[in-house]
Amino acid sequence: MTLPIEEGAVERAEGALLWTPSPAFARDSRLAAFMTWLRETRALDFADYDALWRWSVDDLETFWDALRAYFDVRFDTPPRTVLERRVMPGAQWFPGATLNYVRQVFRHAGTGDARQRPAIRHAGEAQPLADISWDALEAQVASLAHALRGMGVGQGDRVVGYLPNIPATVVAFLATASLGAIWSGCAPDMGQVAVIDRFRQIEPKVLIAIDGYRYGGKAHDRAAVVADLVAALPSLTDVVR
Repeated sequence: MTLPIEEGAVERAEGALLWTPSPAFARDSRLAAFMTWLRETRALDFADYDALWRWSVDDLETFWDALRAYFDVRFDTPPRTVLERRVMPGAQWFPGATLNYVRQVFRHAGTGDARQRPAIRHAGEAQPLADISWDALEAQVASLAHALRGMGVGQGDRVVGYLPNIPATVVAFLATASLGAIWSGCAPDMGQVAVIDRFRQIEPKVLIAIDGYRYGGKAHDRAAVVADLVAALPSLTDVVR
C-alpha cells in the first residue's frame, strides 16, 4: 500500500548507509551471542537480525522472558507473569516482581581478579586520569550504605545529592539505592532556586553535598548555597559534606 504524499511536503530519498559491521564484528557481538543462546537453550533459530526483530515484536512475552534469562536478572520476589496488561499506555511488565538494582550491578562485576578491573575511569581539571576498581567501588558503596543506615535511611526514604559529576556521586547513588531508598541529584552549577524547588518536592531525609567545585580553571564556592539548602529543607535529619 502506497500512501499519498501530503501536498507541500518534500519527498526525500533514502539516505546512504553510513556503516555496516564486518562479519567478524557481527559474529562477536552481544546480539550474535544472544541468538546463539536462543538456539542452544530455547530451540529458537533466527536467520538474521530482521527475523529476530520480528519475533521480538510478535511474541513479546517469550522474547522479554528470554532476555531476562539471558542476562540472568534475578528477582527477589518472582513476577506473577511476564506481561499482565497488553495495552499502551498502561502495559504492566513482570507485575509483582522486586529486585535491587545495586545487587544486580555488583553481581555482574565478576569474581577474583576480574573485580580489579576498572568500574569507573575519571579525571578532573586538577586531577589526572585514575581508575576505581569494582572491588574498591563496592567497598565504598557498602561503607556509605552502612552510614546512611545508621542515619535511619531505609526503603522509601529520600536522599539527595548536591554533587558534580564525580565518582563520589556514583557511590552516593548506589549506596542509597542499595537500601531501597530514593535518590535525586542536582549539579552545583544549577541555580539555587531550581535546586530547592526540586528537593523540596520529595522531602529528603539526608543531603549529601559538596561545598565547592572547579570549572574553567576557577574555584566556585558553594558553602553558602549548601547552608541555604539546609535551611530550606526542614525534612532533613542529616547532612553529609
